[in-house]
Amino acid sequence: MSKKITVALAGNPNSGKTTAFNAITGARQHVGNYPGITVDKKQGTTYVDGREVQVIDLPGTYSLTAYTMEEVVARSVVADERPDMVVDVVNAGALERNLYLAVQLLEMGAPLTIALNMMDEARKQGMRIDARKLQSLLGVPVVETVARTGEGIESLMLTAVANGDKLAGKPWEPLVISYGPDLDPVLEEMIALINREQFLTDRYPARWVAIKYLESDEEIQRIGRGLGAVATELEARAREVADHLEATLKTYPEAVIADYRYGYISSILRQGVVSRLDALEDRLAVSDKIDQVLTHRMFGPLIMLGILFLIYQVTFTIGEVPMGWVEAFFGWLNETVSNLLPDGMLKSLIVSGIIDGVGGVMGFVPLIMFMFVQIAFLEDSGYMARIAYMLDRVFRFFGLHGCSVMPFIVSGGIAGGCAVPGVMASRTLRSPKEKLATLLTAPFMACGAKVPVFLLIVGVFFEKNQAAVMFSLTLAGWVSALLVAKLLRSTIIRGEATPFVMELPPYRVPTLRGLMIHTWERTWQYIKKAGTVILAISILLWLAMTFPKLSDEQLAPIEAQRAEIVAQMEAAQAEGKDVAAFEEKLSEVNNFESEEALRNSVAGRVGVALEPVTKWAGFEWRTNIALVGGFAAKEVIVSTLGTAYSLGEVDAEEAQPLAERIANDPHWTRANGISLLLFVLLYAPCFVTVVAIKQEAGSWGWAIFSTVFNTVFALAVATAAYQIGSL
Repeated sequence: MSKKITVALAGNPNSGKTTAFNAITGARQHVGNYPGITVDKKQGTTYVDGREVQVIDLPGTYSLTAYTMEEVVARSVVADERPDMVVDVVNAGALERNLYLAVQLLEMGAPLTIALNMMDEARKQGMRIDARKLQSLLGVPVVETVARTGEGIESLMLTAVANGDKLAGKPWEPLVISYGPDLDPVLEEMIALINREQFLTDRYPARWVAIKYLESDEEIQRIGRGLGAVATELEARAREVADHLEATLKTYPEAVIADYRYGYISSILRQGVVSRLDALEDRLAVSDKIDQVLTHRMFGPLIMLGILFLIYQVTFTIGEVPMGWVEAFFGWLNETVSNLLPDGMLKSLIVSGIIDGVGGVMGFVPLIMFMFVQIAFLEDSGYMARIAYMLDRVFRFFGLHGCSVMPFIVSGGIAGGCAVPGVMASRTLRSPKEKLATLLTAPFMACGAKVPVFLLIVGVFFEKNQAAVMFSLTLAGWVSALLVAKLLRSTIIRGEATPFVMELPPYRVPTLRGLMIHTWERTWQYIKKAGTVILAISILLWLAMTFPKLSDEQLAPIEAQRAEIVAQMEAAQAEGKDVAAFEEKLSEVNNFESEEALRNSVAGRVGVALEPVTKWAGFEWRTNIALVGGFAAKEVIVSTLGTAYSLGEVDAEEAQPLAERIANDPHWTRANGISLLLFVLLYAPCFVTVVAIKQEAGSWGWAIFSTVFNTVFALAVATAAYQIGSL
């Protein structure tokens, strides 16, 4: 057969599914979102015996019951897109739990192949798994794999494609499991009703729909209510059996169904599928031994802080060299374009608006890459899950969930992250209240866009303690996020806390290929942002800082002063005198003109208008311009400060670096610096993050609230810091 075949990869979180996807597709993949939903949609292609195979990486999920958006998406893709084959990637070391998803896929009737993944780790734990026996009992192909090394991946794809061809064109055959004397009779009645009325049978098997009603699946109920009275009758029968179970057994249908599913799985595994070596039964697994240290009640958090601080040191120590290369390249580009183009608006736009704006952001790509490599290592090694485990008790006190740790870290809990994927990562939280509190506070973290501002100010005022101050800023972000979360969860986002259940995957050594793929995916998102959003913002800011121009009346006294100095300098030259003093005066006039032009521009007028409020935090009008630009993207604050301090119009040979200019400016003190650092850390998320909050929260109301509340909060903190520091 020559037609293209579609394979969907399913699996629990931490089962190695994404690693398998990367091993199968390599660089032939792309990432987007499912239509109307902010859930990652990863697709890629591979070739099996010269035949094209499209691979869909479904969101990681423990079940097909619609508790989370990931579960809704996973089952919708299986049901609606009808892939030729579903490959369920299971963690061989936790087979009983992982097969729960496989059983649900079989109940759906989906064509299934099981990838028995992480076999190397299962063997290290003393487990022996008879894959042929499991295949015989389940009635679907089972292939042993080690995705991180690529072992078994080729065999898996050959088996999946062959199995897909074998089942092509055949109707799906759902697995039938008995759910006991309380549920089976009701199920049969519901199945008969569903078949008679053709209720959702074009999408799902009738038995599967009936089970979903017994499980009180909100998504199926929502779809069904739009299809008439059948849904009402099905819900009524589900309520009746639920009341009966509550009255007789003090339980509910979902629990009974789960018990019978696990009973079915257990009966299979007990038939010689899984065994252990006697010599290893009483030995702790390597991961357990490591966890005795790394998740120790006292030493675990201290080790975690040490690891985070080490990441800081490594990033800024090693990343400084390639960062200098990138900055040198854009400096050369600036100089080259400046020499090629004649003076005028076009040259100003390209040099100041585009090259300086985008170049200032791109200069931090090496730092971002080093940060993402280390974060990917922590994730792939299994340590990131331990961080969530250790912090759950702390987070619960502040009204958050242990799973909130990941959004915080991705947002910049380890400096260099980005709030956009951090906000999107909050979707893993099942409680809407905890999710909302998480995505509203995640932007307090020290994201990579804020790092340039931190480096600038810390380098000026805390030259001897840069690493310590940077680390303190990171901790300040965490503390602020937790305190605000506590405030929100005690007032406008009240609700019960949900239990923390998270798999602690075994420690593993990440592969270089996996690290590179994960790092590139995140770095490419940053680069795309620089080439699109930041480019547009830079041009808009250039326009706002350039127009309107000074009028002829405003320019007249400046031109007269310049002409007088030029005449005096020419006279001195004619007499053979030193003209250095005149050149300095001329430079001062040029700088004064640039400053007046900036003050007269739209941006300048906004900056001046804000001064009565921001002066209490130590900000004057030029700083205000940069901070207003930061509402769009924090990356532009440094480049905007440079232009605002009249550096853009001065010859490169005469211009002082921005840090030196700030250090020499009498307005700037250490109190100003601390105030600015805290304000930038805490104030409104960038525009792209605001949009992400809107998508995740479901309304613009919470996105606007985040912008206003964070800014007011940041101004209050910055004002307090400045006033205390000024004493």
